[in-house]
Amino acid sequence: MPLSLTDGVSMAELAQSVLRRAPERFSLAALSMGGHVAMEIMRQAPDRVERLALIDTRADVDSPERLKTRVDDDVMVKNEGFSALVDLLPGRWMLPAHAAIPHLRQLVIDMAMETGLEGRHRQLQALLGRIDSRASLATISCPTLVMCGRQDLANPVWMHEEMAKLVPAAQLQIIEDCGHLSPVEQPVAVSSALRSWLHVAPNLT
Repeated sequence: MPLSLTDGVSMAELAQSVLRRAPERFSLAALSMGGHVAMEIMRQAPDRVERLALIDTRADVDSPERLKTRVDDDVMVKNEGFSALVDLLPGRWMLPAHAAIPHLRQLVIDMAMETGLEGRHRQLQALLGRIDSRASLATISCPTLVMCGRQDLANPVWMHEEMAKLVPAAQLQIIEDCGHLSPVEQPVAVSSALRSWLHVAPNLT
């Protein structure tokens, strides 16, 4: 059940939005910004999550370099329009070979345009206000998959290795020949890993 991540301006609000619509018990797979929301859900309602998959995400807060990129993006949007930023996203998030595939490039553009300028603004507020989740990862007790593309430049492999070490008994899966959008770039490998994850028996306590 995919859910919008534009229904709030904080991770707490976004987590509540997901929890209101989700079943009483559910498996939670979350990509990129969705991973921040998932980690907030694990703080608010860990007993409702049977399994967790954190995909191409990160647990820390923005570095000065990341903050500068966000400021630069805002300047671009102000001066050149939202579409100017959107046109950069396929090359920023995917391997060059994947960004050059017309239907994959268009998919990323369509997703960004569907979020829209106002949606981006709300997401940015939530991202800038998020807390460092590394301290709470040790409290996660459900079966957890931590997965990312080998060439994810936005959230590199070492960040996922750190998360996998902090979550008790987490499984780490690295997807080869893949950037930040692993479900788009390597759907077969990602689907295979998620099928295995879904067959792990959940904790009943």
